[in-house]
Amino acid sequence: MTSEIDRTVRLAARALGRHGLVHAYGHCSQRVDAEHFLVCTAKPMITIAPGEAGTLVPINGPLPDGVLGEVRIHREIYRRRPDVGGIVRSMPPRAMSLSALGRTPRVLHGMGSYFSPGAPLWDDPQLIRDDTSAEQLAEMFGDGAALVMRGNGVVTASDSVQSAVVLAWYLEDAARVELDCLASGVPAKPLSHDEATRRATRAGLIFERMWDYLTFGDPER
Repeated sequence: MTSEIDRTVRLAARALGRHGLVHAYGHCSQRVDAEHFLVCTAKPMITIAPGEAGTLVPINGPLPDGVLGEVRIHREIYRRRPDVGGIVRSMPPRAMSLSALGRTPRVLHGMGSYFSPGAPLWDDPQLIRDDTSAEQLAEMFGDGAALVMRGNGVVTASDSVQSAVVLAWYLEDAARVELDCLASGVPAKPLSHDEATRRATRAGLIFERMWDYLTFGDPER
């Protein structure tokens, strides 16, 4: 079981790197059971080799040696959200630029609908390397799908690490649309609550198809 989770986490990590959602920094994880999650090894995600093991982290305990400090964000979200099975901490460039404006993507297109009524902004550019900050961030994350950190990237969470990766890509696409609309100078027309609710579907293998796209060509597929 853990070996298959390890493989999935490696696929997720390399997909994020391959598609420019992370660079030297970032990490992803998958819940293993009620007490543990598995986080990718602490290195640039695109460089994680086939078979390279991640680290098992206790949900109710200190971070193991060698685990990156911001992995405490994962721990605090898993503690509060038993429905969450996977988390991504990414550095998508357009969402980063938008956050520097003090903004997060509005719900302007289909892929943005999964974040309705909008991802909150953690208005602090500092790294999250203490438990108190991680706890506060997890509280702000609440029951949503994403949170944007001002000048410091994005956190997405879902039922699996595969879905969390897909959401990271969707949020970056929402940021692309937001920036394009802002640059046009023409007022955008956000989706209504009803439009967003109906559009935010997983029917028709929508997430699975995006996962296949993002992991295409990976040696461990």
